[in-house]
Amino acid sequence: MTNAGPATDKAPSEDGGAPPASNAVAPLALTPFSSVPLIERITADDEARVASYVARASAASTVRAYRSDWRLFTDWCAARGYQPLPATPEVTAAYLAEIADVGTTFSAGRPLSKASIERRLAAIVFAHRAAGLEPPTTQTGAATLSAMMRGIRNAKRSVRRATKRPADADVLRDIVRGITGDTMLDLRDRALLTMGMMGAFRRSELVRIRVEDIAPHPRGLSITIPFSKGDQAGAGQSVAILEGRRIEPVRHLRAWIEAAEITAGAVFRRLTPHGRVTDAALSEQSVALVVKKRAAAVGYDPALFAGHSLRAGFLTEAGRTGATLFKMQEHSRHKSIEMLSTYVRDEEAFRNHAAEGFA
Repeated sequence: MTNAGPATDKAPSEDGGAPPASNAVAPLALTPFSSVPLIERITADDEARVASYVARASAASTVRAYRSDWRLFTDWCAARGYQPLPATPEVTAAYLAEIADVGTTFSAGRPLSKASIERRLAAIVFAHRAAGLEPPTTQTGAATLSAMMRGIRNAKRSVRRATKRPADADVLRDIVRGITGDTMLDLRDRALLTMGMMGAFRRSELVRIRVEDIAPHPRGLSITIPFSKGDQAGAGQSVAILEGRRIEPVRHLRAWIEAAEITAGAVFRRLTPHGRVTDAALSEQSVALVVKKRAAAVGYDPALFAGHSLRAGFLTEAGRTGATLFKMQEHSRHKSIEMLSTYVRDEEAFRNHAAEGFA
């Protein structure tokens, strides 16, 4: 006779026998947890909170662009008696075909590029989804719209995309040397232009720099970017700004901050017509206007420049002077190497050329 050991949980026997009944799990009692009737819709307060975060799902600049594109589409529909929301695939196709083929008031007076047309379509889809409606791209009959979009892409694939001139080191030095005064406007613009180029900042990043984001370093400054186009989750990125002896972004930034007596908040601010510094940060569009204005002042064609010229100028100059793609990506915070290739392709094409020995 064997002694009974301590009670244990026993697994089923090899012959398939069931475990002891005492180990069986009792079924959950699915009883109502409350006598209050359940409601089908969330409350107005809850709905408002959800909507506020949904609105932040896309970058502010993207939403602004979509809002402008959507207004043009609704105006086009109103002029022709079509319903914009929900819009059918046929109406959407007719609109996109017109702005692709004919210059009208709904396409800035000229046929639009395929990228602009695709953004107009994206805005229409965005508006429908925001309204809880099925977009024309997935409705019955969407195949015609899809085929038409393929046709537009094919028809416009030979059209070269217009590119703005990069403000490389030579161009930027010309522009900065042309700012000879010491007014608040001059101090701000010198700092804005040199920091924009040497940080390879996007316009949105540049105008969001705050005093609290700046940390001194023996060789310059470190700028923290809380979030950006390439960091929508807000992990944060750090940008090293070298002092340098040619472009001198750190010196120009310190001169502006000290003269403007900025101790907290936005670094690059709007000025009143009389040159008084306000608390309001510059807009992204203001960066482009400053670049164009200052370029024109020293004899460059302002139409060739844009806000992106500062970022493109850094990458062009870095590629020209032999920086590796990996270091360029680290500084510019591009998601992929492929996106940087266009900045170095022209320079690399002539470096160690195959015909060097006999040309």
